[in-house]
Amino acid sequence: MHLNPYIFEFIGTLVLVLFGDGVCAACSLNKSKAKGGGWVVIALAWGLAVMMGVLVAGPVSGAHLNPAVTLGLAIAGKFAWGQVLGYIVAQMLGGFVGALLVYVFYKDHYKATSDEPDTMLGTFCTMPAIWNPWRNFLSELIATTLLVFIILAIGFEGNAFQVSGTAASTGAIGAWPVTCLIMALGMSLGGTTGYAMNPARDLSPRCAHAILPIPGKRDSGWNYSWVPVAGPMLGACMAAGLFLLVF
Repeated sequence: MHLNPYIFEFIGTLVLVLFGDGVCAACSLNKSKAKGGGWVVIALAWGLAVMMGVLVAGPVSGAHLNPAVTLGLAIAGKFAWGQVLGYIVAQMLGGFVGALLVYVFYKDHYKATSDEPDTMLGTFCTMPAIWNPWRNFLSELIATTLLVFIILAIGFEGNAFQVSGTAASTGAIGAWPVTCLIMALGMSLGGTTGYAMNPARDLSPRCAHAILPIPGKRDSGWNYSWVPVAGPMLGACMAAGLFLLVF
C-alpha cells in the first residue's frame, strides 16, 4: 500500500497543533483544571507535541510539520523542490484542522472565558509580549534560524546513529533531539513572541480563530500575522545557507 507523504504531513501537523494549542487552552482558559500551569508546562508540552507529530509522520514523510523546515531542507539540498508546495499545503491544512479540534474540545471553556478576548486568541496563535513588530520579527527570525540549523546539524554525519560504522535509521529515537530543541527554544527564546517558528502553527490557527463563532472574540491580530510567517521563512533560508557554509 502506498502511503502518501502529504497525507502524513497533514496528520502530523494536525497532531502537533492539537497538542500544542491544546496545552495553551488548558493553561489559559477559565475553569480548566490546568489553568495557571505556566510557561514551563507550555514549553514542555509543545516539545512533546512535536514529538507526537514526528512519531506519526516521520516514517512516511520525514515529519517536517513546518513550512519553514521544508523550505530550509530544500535549500540545503536535503529535500526535493518538487514536493515543497505539496508539503506546505498539507501542513497549513493540518494546522487549521488541529486548531478547529482544540476549539471543539474546549468549547465550554471558551464560553467561560468570553470576557478575555486576548486570552482566547492566545490559544490559537502568537502575539508579542511587547509590541515592536521589527524586533518581534527579529525574534522569530533568530529562533527559527536556530531551529532549522540545529535540525540540519542533528542529521549531519557526525550525529547520525551508526551500527558497526554503518549509518542506520534512528527511528523513534530521532524525535527526541528535536523535542529537546523545541523545549529549549521555548524556555530560552519564547518569552518575546511565543516562538511560533512555524506558519502552520500560527497562520492556520489564526485563520481558524477568524472563522469560528467564538463568543466575545477579538480580531485575529492580522496586523501582526506577517511576523510569524516572514520571520520563520527567512530564518529557514538563513539556516540553510549557514549550514551549507559551515558543514
